[in-house]
Amino acid sequence: MSDRHTGGCACGRIRFEADVPEAAHAYLCHCRMCQRASGNVSLAMVGLPQASIRWISEPEWYESSPIAARPFCANCGTSLGFRYKDGTDKMDLTVAAFDDPSIFTPQSHFGAESMHRAWLNTEGLPEMRSDDYASLQDRWRKAGAEPPAS
Repeated sequence: MSDRHTGGCACGRIRFEADVPEAAHAYLCHCRMCQRASGNVSLAMVGLPQASIRWISEPEWYESSPIAARPFCANCGTSLGFRYKDGTDKMDLTVAAFDDPSIFTPQSHFGAESMHRAWLNTEGLPEMRSDDYASLQDRWRKAGAEPPAS
């Protein structure tokens, strides 16, 4: 059984729908390619059959290596996923590109040779909610906009 979920880029130009099975494999990728492509220490991904993904508006594709390409939005720069150029009917979408990323729970790590362990368990560090950060809220309002909802 699967449920249809939607997602897209930060600016809203690229949108997709995906039929996500209950057993979808969500994971953190720590490989250097994902780190560089996302500008982050890891990239939360979910593996899905390509046939289960429908691009409502087609993304641009960056050939990130001789064996793989990555969908992204050329307008806002959002990284949307990863797929091998050939030999598979699957691809990965970035978890945070989904409208509700909370539907996923990480099940494994990949690219562990490049893992930055200090960034994995951050429990106990001070926490601040963005809606409690007055300076940020003021910036949004001075720009004539409401702060994004959490």
